[in-house]
Amino acid sequence: MTDVVRPSAEPADACAVTIPVSGMTCAACSARVQRALERTAGVRSAGVNLLTSRATVEYDPAVVSVDRLVEAIRATGYGAELPEPAADPAAALDAAEAARAEEGRELRRKLAVSLVAGVLTMVLGLPLMHAGGAGSPDPLARLTMPLDEALAAAAPWLYGLPAAALRYLLLAATIPVVFWAGRHFYTRAWAAFRQHAADMNTLIAVGTGAAFLYSLAATLAADWLRARGLEPQVYYEAVVWIIALILLGNLLEARARSRTSGAIRRLMGLRPDTARVVRDGAEVEVPAAQVRVGDVVVVRPGDRVPVDGEVLEGTSAVDESMLTGEPMPVPKQPGDRVVGGTINGRGAFRFRALAVGSDTVLARIIRLVQDAQGSKAPIQHLADRIAAVFVPVVLSIAIATFVLWYDFGPEPAALRALAAAVTVLIIACPCAMGLATPTAVMVATGRGAELGILIKGGEALQRAHEVDLVVLDKTGTITEGKPRVTDVVPRSDGAGGAEELLRLAGSLERLSEHPLAEAVVAAARERGVPLADPAAFEARAGRGVVGSVDGRGVLVGSRRLLAEHGADPAPLDEAAARLASGGRTLVYVAVEDAPAAGWRAAGLLGVADPIKPTSREAVERLRAMGIEVVMLTGDHAGAARAVARQVGIERVIAEVLPDRKLEEVRRLQEEGSVVAMVGDGINDAPALAQADVGIAMGGGTDVALETGTIALMTGDLRGVPRAIALARRTMRVIRQNLFWAFIYNVLGIPIAAGVLYPAFGLLLTPAMAAAAMAVSSVSVVTNSLRLRGYPAGNPA
Repeated sequence: MTDVVRPSAEPADACAVTIPVSGMTCAACSARVQRALERTAGVRSAGVNLLTSRATVEYDPAVVSVDRLVEAIRATGYGAELPEPAADPAAALDAAEAARAEEGRELRRKLAVSLVAGVLTMVLGLPLMHAGGAGSPDPLARLTMPLDEALAAAAPWLYGLPAAALRYLLLAATIPVVFWAGRHFYTRAWAAFRQHAADMNTLIAVGTGAAFLYSLAATLAADWLRARGLEPQVYYEAVVWIIALILLGNLLEARARSRTSGAIRRLMGLRPDTARVVRDGAEVEVPAAQVRVGDVVVVRPGDRVPVDGEVLEGTSAVDESMLTGEPMPVPKQPGDRVVGGTINGRGAFRFRALAVGSDTVLARIIRLVQDAQGSKAPIQHLADRIAAVFVPVVLSIAIATFVLWYDFGPEPAALRALAAAVTVLIIACPCAMGLATPTAVMVATGRGAELGILIKGGEALQRAHEVDLVVLDKTGTITEGKPRVTDVVPRSDGAGGAEELLRLAGSLERLSEHPLAEAVVAAARERGVPLADPAAFEARAGRGVVGSVDGRGVLVGSRRLLAEHGADPAPLDEAAARLASGGRTLVYVAVEDAPAAGWRAAGLLGVADPIKPTSREAVERLRAMGIEVVMLTGDHAGAARAVARQVGIERVIAEVLPDRKLEEVRRLQEEGSVVAMVGDGINDAPALAQADVGIAMGGGTDVALETGTIALMTGDLRGVPRAIALARRTMRVIRQNLFWAFIYNVLGIPIAAGVLYPAFGLLLTPAMAAAAMAVSSVSVVTNSLRLRGYPAGNPA
């Protein structure tokens, strides 16, 4: 077993700026923006995050300005604004959320218009096909063929309209979709073309643009085409529905991105609005933002500590789980440090403010989460990589097809050349390729939700399948996160047994506010041990409690407390060593039957955070999947090793503070591992954001659940291998989908170009091209639906 204790280190300063970017809808979008920034002179590094819609750029201000960086982003076809100078984090967050909300509303409006137009074009297409096949054979329209007779009976006047009128009505319904709802596809495709790049926007623009232009020509010059032996077919339904489906996928992704600010929002919510400070000898309540370094701050029972500082007077126990992840509140007395955002217990104290505003530990954690989210490199979609090669090839084939038919084809050569070239472009339409990823992601995320696994978008799935190292937090992840009495060891030669020992300790601890006392009392009640009311009680800060129960003196606390009262703890040393080796916290009990008899050690209680019963099985499943497992904890090395042994983890990194957790995850990434971080506390939030995949445990803090890209609804650690296995299966399905989407093009494009025409007289018409496109779409959707049968059992 390997365990590592890391020293603290400060990150190096860097000249960087974060620029809001709007309009990005896929990984190709963020990748293009990132490439444009990286090619800009003076830029040292750039990272564009699709989920947060931010570009983080490290640059040389002597070479390039922020204005120039904004111009470089806008040149790619996406929106960018100058970052607000030193804006309040909450106000900046509000502005970003408002921008995302407006983007979502715009997508919904465009989708609504496209869906209405899609239904309208299918309805208008029925009488056009009924009139003699002059309409589009688009598969979505074919689905409505059983409605043909019903529509004819309900609206016979529609079937009496001339074919030319129907084509013009179809054109009128399509124009708003092409020139408004789908306009950004064409503008971004043009921007990509100017940068010598191609992506899904290019495929959408080429496919729908070719179908629209061909349909427009058939509408405006129908008689001219018919006089030359060509049937004026139109494909408006295909244009409208392709754009509508792509917009639907964009909207679903936008909804997933809208949740990313929740972690920052909840972290900010940990800061109290006000603080009580001593000024001019009197306590006054002031806004927490107005606390100055050196102020004396008063903290009452139950208050949240407003800033970082050092205790001057008073004692209490402070819940620091937001900082350390450990469930037990930490005793505080004069000279101890307190951290802003932690929660005071039942005591009261005063402390001197040492760090305020952006210098507090909480503010640093907020910055760490923001920086880690903004620095993530987006995942390049497989479809976009194919498109980068596929689109230029298709365009080249279409041009070559036109030239060959124009030079060597039968008359009318020009029109046949145009029809063949358009057929090539139609069969290359990215409907199936565009559905390949989102359909699989939608089915997988739905199945994951049924299994209690919330997956926040396709990027999380795509990254999770590559994970080869899982980092597990200890408290609340491997363990239950609540201290419990696990061992009751009475002195072997003493009077009474375990029940009497627990009765005496529990009776006295009833009056204590310490979390270990609560665990002792809870253990007595769980075992049905009756508790008495102590006749005397005194708390000894940091050591334990002393009092009287049923006429006998009782003390409960540390070994030091026994020594102070003259009780020899040596008879308990063997049991203490055994419990300590198992990672237990030791609570000594001594009794005094009479003042003349003196104090004697009566027994020992072992308190621990129990390991979840499914943790070992989860670790075994991960290892069976070829994944290395590492424990990362703020707990001391001895306790961490004891837990690791019990669950089968060999590599342990212990005694790590929250800001160092992020650094440890980064170190593992630098070793070449694709890291998934599993945690449940606020202290885990920066590491969850930094990891390639952040997995938040159910029952943990809201911040961890918001920061993680995958959230488990229960605290069962077996959800981690199940989520990774689901991601692996989803990626296999996506690759299969892309294969089937691509193979139809590979087989159909040559036929559309006319390679079979000289020998067999076979030529793929635009109608057949649309049908082939439909078959590929159906195969993709059907293949994705297989994920609905993903098993709930052992995924390994």
